[in-house]
Amino acid sequence: PVMSPLSPLSPARPPYSYSALIAMALHSAPGRRRTLSQIYQFVAENFPFYRRGRAGWQNSIRHNLSLNDCFRKVPRDQDDPGKGNYWTLDPNCEKMFDNGNFRRRRRRR
Repeated sequence: PVMSPLSPLSPARPPYSYSALIAMALHSAPGRRRTLSQIYQFVAENFPFYRRGRAGWQNSIRHNLSLNDCFRKVPRDQDDPGKGNYWTLDPNCEKMFDNGNFRRRRRRR
């Protein structure tokens, strides 16, 4: 059975890459943008596996945001108080996640 990306999942590790988790967070946000802490919050709320105390997954999220060309950093507006920039999905990468297809791609041999 295909699960909706937002359905409650078991405590097992989800079958999504970190970039897919980030993309889900951005797709579901108003204005399709979130701060780093909002991305963490989305992942922890929607995937129980990441609620455990270990912060290694947060390092992986940061790593993906800064190195993956699909994610763009957007500065806050002057009238938008708070910490950090917003992150959005590059329009050229939207096709990678068409129709809610966030699952890991199988590697070709």
